[in-house]
Amino acid sequence: MTTTAFEHSAPCSFVDAYAVDASAPIWPAAAGQHQDADDLLPPPNPAHRLSFTIDPRDRRRLDLHAALTAAGIPPHPEDRDAIDQLSALPATINAALQRWLHHTT
Repeated sequence: MTTTAFEHSAPCSFVDAYAVDASAPIWPAAAGQHQDADDLLPPPNPAHRLSFTIDPRDRRRLDLHAALTAAGIPPHPEDRDAIDQLSALPATINAALQRWLHHTT
C-alpha cells in the first residue's frame, strides 16, 4: 500500500466550529447608546415642499396610466398618443374611464 503525498507541504489546521471558549462572554457588552436604525422618519415639513402644480391634463394622464396598470393593462410605448388624446378630454370623462377600469379588476 502506498501513501499519497499532497502537492503542497503547508501544514493544515482545522477549526472546530462547535468549540466554545468558556472564558469569553457569550454576548458582548453594549457599546453605549446609539440611535436605532429602525426609528421612523420625522413627518415632512410642509414649508420645505416644492411649490408647483401639475397641469390638469398631465394629472389626468398620470391617473390614467395608474388606472390602466392597476387594471392589469400596462400601457405600451405605442399607446402614448391614445393616452394623450384621452387626457385631453374633460375631467368628467376621464373620471368615468378610471371608474370603468377600476371595476374591471
